[in-house]
Amino acid sequence: MKHSIYPLLLGVLAIGAYLNKGLAQHPNVLVGADFSPNEPAICINPNNTQELVAAANLNNLYYSHDGGASWTRTPVTCPWGIWGDPVIGVDTSGAFYYLHLSNPPSGNWIDRIIAQKSTDGGVSWSGGSYTGLNGAKAQDKHWIAVDRQTNAIYVTWTQFDNYGSASPADSSLILFSKSMDAGESWSNPIRISQQAGNCLDDDDTAEGAVPCVGPNGEIYVAWANQDKLWFDRSLDGGETWLDEDTFIAEQAGGWNHYIPGIYRANGLPVTACDLSNGPYHGAVYVNWADQRNGQSDTDIWLAKSTDGGITWSEARRVNDDAPGKQQFFTWMAVDQVTGWLWFVFYDRRNYPDNRTDVYMAVSADGGETFTNFQVSESPFLPSENYFFGDYTNITAHDNVVRPIWTRLVANNLSAWTALVEPDLISATRPEPALFSFSMEDPYPNPFSTETGISFKLHRSALVRLSVVSLQGQELARPIDNEWRGYGKYLEKIDMAQYGLKPGVYLLLLSVDGAVQTRKIVQLD
Repeated sequence: MKHSIYPLLLGVLAIGAYLNKGLAQHPNVLVGADFSPNEPAICINPNNTQELVAAANLNNLYYSHDGGASWTRTPVTCPWGIWGDPVIGVDTSGAFYYLHLSNPPSGNWIDRIIAQKSTDGGVSWSGGSYTGLNGAKAQDKHWIAVDRQTNAIYVTWTQFDNYGSASPADSSLILFSKSMDAGESWSNPIRISQQAGNCLDDDDTAEGAVPCVGPNGEIYVAWANQDKLWFDRSLDGGETWLDEDTFIAEQAGGWNHYIPGIYRANGLPVTACDLSNGPYHGAVYVNWADQRNGQSDTDIWLAKSTDGGITWSEARRVNDDAPGKQQFFTWMAVDQVTGWLWFVFYDRRNYPDNRTDVYMAVSADGGETFTNFQVSESPFLPSENYFFGDYTNITAHDNVVRPIWTRLVANNLSAWTALVEPDLISATRPEPALFSFSMEDPYPNPFSTETGISFKLHRSALVRLSVVSLQGQELARPIDNEWRGYGKYLEKIDMAQYGLKPGVYLLLLSVDGAVQTRKIVQLD
């Protein structure tokens, strides 16, 4: 009996350890350990989810052609130097872009934002192009978004008049530039933030501008400045922006956090928009970290807008642990097939000290509720002697979800990803959800005084129909939050009734919080 029970007991213990860890469910994969990688970024090719590209400080590029199961580091050089803030994007053709700061052999440190391009899945890279060069001014903290309909490439970042200066005469601004020729050239940068920050690279500095694109080509971007989160948008490809920045939320304690064991920890915001065909199509999300519950209880938050950024929900807490533990370095991605929101962040809920796990969260209901799960296979103990950078990152498409993070073991930094299994998080595999309504194009359009819009409800729902200016101001509300039953509806809109003059407007139809918009043109 001893010989039969003992192996069985070992088997039970092994299974128990496996289940308690909950980690082998999402196998961890080493991306790279040479040259002290930190501040990692990752991006998946929606045209071929086997192709991924990752990057890390200071000059580390990696590619995977097997869905992230294995990685190859590839060397890259640039005539204007490479100085960190690695960012990866992908365009509609599947070409990847590696954006980073500069360190030119002749010129000024971080004097431009550089974009290098790969058309072979990250194996080789162009010499690059750049935007933002403005004398000795520093260009910092950029991010990229691509319009999936036009292939326009958008970049936002912070410009410092004089990096590190405490002079009130020096300020920081959020800038925008775009490329309409697949990264060959860039438009002259324009200022989009109305309120300037200081140049100290701290809480009162305007930083963290991450753009995204809406379903009708809208450009959305949020950033942090002076303990608040701000939002701006453009409805004409970045040519014009709101006259005033929109307030999203307070960021208690600012964006520069003190986290024990971390050299520097930022809680800068991440902006994303749902382009899926699900019920939350068009919703805009902003994800960040702050210390509203105290310096020893940093938390991850999400705010949501269903009207293109005009109004914002109250902040929702993403991490679901008991109060009193640290969660930090958050990032978010929307799976544009399923509409699910995916988050990654460092987490100390399991320990009384600074040991750190990597957790993820997922929301299948537009950010109303969150499921947390551990994704790292073991904790690590960070040290303030090692720079982790300013962010983690995550990418997702059609249930292929790949986070990336930095880890410190035996005084060695390394970059890791995980092969996330959505089926093991939910009982059923997420499938693209259907709209609860459909909306036809306005007719006639253009028109003189009157047009009409037809829509069909697939169930009873709360309906709002608004006429909105291109600057985002609601000008009229033909349907004012009415409950409508299943069926098809035709609404006539007499612009003269609302005193509106000829011009270009948007019709915004909201059904139970999901939004679709159509452009209308009123003639003279």
